[in-house]
Amino acid sequence: MLPDSAFDPEGFLRDLRDWTPDVAEQIAAGENIRLTSAHWEIIDLLRDYYLQFDSSPAMRPLVKWVAQRLGVDKGKSIYLLALFPGSPAKLGSKIAGLPKPDNCL
Repeated sequence: MLPDSAFDPEGFLRDLRDWTPDVAEQIAAGENIRLTSAHWEIIDLLRDYYLQFDSSPAMRPLVKWVAQRLGVDKGKSIYLLALFPGSPAKLGSKIAGLPKPDNCL
């Protein structure tokens, strides 16, 4: 478990290198989310997106990215909202250990 000082005031990691699957579980627990294989599938895609584009995706690019890789059934806002309530791009990125997407409040 990482200390509170490893996170910014919004709960995002200050140093992306601190991320591990256990840290993802810690962050998710703080958001009252129990990670399932469906969550991990999206977390892995978020991390792949970050590696490819050096940024966290906003909602529209995330939906498109998921649809391209997992099919249109999973590449829908409603599916992502069920996994990451509120703002899937923001919450998913937080759990994936990535920076907050630029256009997320």
